Amino acid sequence: MAKSEVEELTEATVATGGILAKLYFDMQSENEDDLQPLMADLINNKLLKASGVVYCYGSIDEPIKSGDAYVTNAAVVILVKDFSALINVAFNFAPAGVEILRPEKEYMLRQGELQSIILDIAQISVDYSRYILSRVMSKSDYDKIINDIRNREELGRKLVKKEGKDDVRQ
Repeated sequence: MAKSEVEELTEATVATGGILAKLYFDMQSENEDDLQPLMADLINNKLLKASGVVYCYGSIDEPIKSGDAYVTNAAVVILVKDFSALINVAFNFAPAGVEILRPEKEYMLRQGELQSIILDIAQISVDYSRYILSRVMSKSDYDKIINDIRNREELGRKLVKKEGKDDVRQ
C-alpha cells in the first residue's frame, strides 16, 4: 500500500527534528452554542497558523452541561517542525494534556537548538510578565519596569554577541 502524502510529510518532518503530538484542550462557556465554533477556531485559525506548525487536525466532543456551564474537549493531532515550536504552542495555547506520538524513542537537541529554546522560554516569560504587569501596575511603575526589561534584553544581546566572538569553538 502506498503511503499517503500526510504520512510522507510526517516521516520527513520527524526525520529532520519534527514532533508529532496529540494535544488535549478543554473549554467552557455559559452558552452551549459558543463552544464548538470557538474550539474549531482554535484548531483551524490559531493552532494551524502558529509558527512552526506543519499541520494539525482534531476532533471536538459535543458540549455537556457541568454545573452552571457547558464544557467541551478536543483532541488535536499536531505536527511541528521542532521542539521549540511545540514549546511555543504549549505556552500560547495551554493544552490540558500532551502526548508525544513521534519520535517514539529518543529526541536529540543540538546545542544551538537548546540555546534557542531557552531564549524562547525566557521571551515568553517576559511577554507574559509584561501582559500581567500592564494590568496591575500604575503607568509610571509599568513604564519603569518595561525600560528595565528593554535594558536587560539589550545587555543579553551584547553578551551573546560578545560570547560568539570569544568562543574558540566556532
